[in-house]
Amino acid sequence: MPRSDHPHLAWSRIPRPAYGADYNPEQWDKATWKDDVRLMREANVNLVTLGVFAWSWIEPKPDAFDFSGLDEVIALLHESGIAANLATPTAAPPLWFSHAYPEALPVTADGRTLAPGSRQAYCPSSPAYRERAALVTRRLAERYGDHPAVVMWHINNEYANANAHCWCPTSADAFRNWLRTTYGNDLDALNDQWGTAVWGMQYSAWEHVIPPRTSTSSLSPGLWLDFYRFSDAEHLACFRAERDIVRAHSPGRPVTTNFMASALRWSDYWRWAREVDIVSNDHYLPSEDPNRAADLAFAADLTRGLADGRPWMLMEHSTSAVQWQPRNIAKAPGEMARNTLTHLARGADGVLFFQWRQSAYGPEKWHSAMLPHSGEDTRIWREAKALGNTVAGLADIAGSTCPPADIALLLDYEAMWALQLPHRPSSDMTYSSILRDWHRALWSLGLPCDLVPVPGEQRLLLVPSLYALSTDTARALEDYAARGGHLVVGPFSGLVDPHDRIHPGPYPGALRDLLGLRVDEYLPLAAGESVGLDDDSTGHLWAERVLPDPGTEVESRFVDGPAQGGPAVLRRGNIRYLATRPDISSLLRLLPQWAAQADCATPLQGAGHGVEVMRRSTPDGKTWLFAVNHTSNPAQVATTGVEVISGALSPGVITIPAGEVAVLAEGHQ
Repeated sequence: MPRSDHPHLAWSRIPRPAYGADYNPEQWDKATWKDDVRLMREANVNLVTLGVFAWSWIEPKPDAFDFSGLDEVIALLHESGIAANLATPTAAPPLWFSHAYPEALPVTADGRTLAPGSRQAYCPSSPAYRERAALVTRRLAERYGDHPAVVMWHINNEYANANAHCWCPTSADAFRNWLRTTYGNDLDALNDQWGTAVWGMQYSAWEHVIPPRTSTSSLSPGLWLDFYRFSDAEHLACFRAERDIVRAHSPGRPVTTNFMASALRWSDYWRWAREVDIVSNDHYLPSEDPNRAADLAFAADLTRGLADGRPWMLMEHSTSAVQWQPRNIAKAPGEMARNTLTHLARGADGVLFFQWRQSAYGPEKWHSAMLPHSGEDTRIWREAKALGNTVAGLADIAGSTCPPADIALLLDYEAMWALQLPHRPSSDMTYSSILRDWHRALWSLGLPCDLVPVPGEQRLLLVPSLYALSTDTARALEDYAARGGHLVVGPFSGLVDPHDRIHPGPYPGALRDLLGLRVDEYLPLAAGESVGLDDDSTGHLWAERVLPDPGTEVESRFVDGPAQGGPAVLRRGNIRYLATRPDISSLLRLLPQWAAQADCATPLQGAGHGVEVMRRSTPDGKTWLFAVNHTSNPAQVATTGVEVISGALSPGVITIPAGEVAVLAEGHQ
């Protein structure tokens, strides 16, 4: 049962723009609950996520359910007009579960069973876990499925965050069954795809196949990749089981789970996005990163892509510092609002924090919240309260969307998994850093972009890295170029199939004919080494010795380094290939040229270099322009309309003070 195809129905019960936080009343006494609800109303909170870690609260002993506390909290919220995004608490099995079913605890690759005592202490393949998770989900859905305060459901929490893979005997059995299904019970086919002839590691019986446990040396890359796919499928199966129970007892209310999209780790969110009714995401700034505003934009653009352009929800972010980074830097005054409004600018219809009230104990007590330890007389509370007023004033944008961008970045999770395996020519060619570099350059230039799994109707498709390439994706790229789309492909792409087998023939394998060239040799560079190009660009970390086919134009050449004199950027009609990894300054120069040649829209005057400008629009022609000034100087953006937050009229140019945000209802709406 995939997600609803009726986006308006999915959001029909939810107040929006939604504004609120995770709420954990089980950590507080009843007097505090009443105070919480009073303060929520002051801050214009209209939605809270409830019960994420409440399994032991509502089922303190096996089959001994006690919903009295949750009943009271939901009633308090409802009386105050605050809606609930009710969670299934299955991300944190109680200690009684772990002691009753020790076989359900996750096991590491070296055979260590992880102890209970923290969240996600379960194996997703465990029948006991799935049975007990289904039971608590069913009891919740039966009790609250038609409660008027419950407007949506939140399944589990951050799947695969701490237990992405499990190597226990149950997982091993499930993995073998998954492989039997995947390979049609043909062990010879598995041996062939995994290349087990290398080092003489052919399987002669299915029971010999085990997950990729710690061994004397490296294991088959094909084994690893299938294990990643299997693990992702097991978590997704857990989600589907709970989702379907909820849908049966709570029809008409959307079901979601919170992604960690920008982490780029173990979940293929293109698959997951098809299964939720509303795409939601958690995003936390890398607080020491000077480019953290670009990281936020990347997360929002990716989440919008996962939502296929529909409105989405920011399920978690922080009011200020987190507690899990090496140095947890507090957000500067105004940064909370800039962060939140940037997510709205890039397509969110809901913005929630973790969490409402800062914990007094436990591992997350130093994680910021809307209501800090020191209470109401704090900067964070004042900013959170003011932000609630601002978000409430943006009610008209609800349901609007960001227009499709002319430029898209292709993201392939399986290509990422393959590239991060060991024994590659260079550990510096990391998928995440390459993709983020290209997005950061577009963000700095003020060029909007979408992230996509396959080519679409965009004018310019950027493929910074695609080490592993399926036949279907190769064909889609060929079709895109044949339709006249402008395609740019980064280095070390098209080389292996989804099982990490080298595509036959000269490099770059499946892309050779499309690109019109042959790579003679890959030439990784030493740490800190760079190469110059005769167009004044600079490549770093990587170079290639490339031989162009007849009819393929050489746009620039290496002026030094191991490929000196050879082609660095090649073009065949509307297709380009880069034989190096451009640094940021080079991308800032090259991307506008490629965008202009593809006839992409130019940025608004004043956009870029720390000033974000995004539009949202409705089918009937209403538009809103968001301008977010991340710089320390005032900025001017060309637009006409009424500034929604202040009510000021913009006759053609609006000035955004340093560190502030403007939202324009364009055309004097």
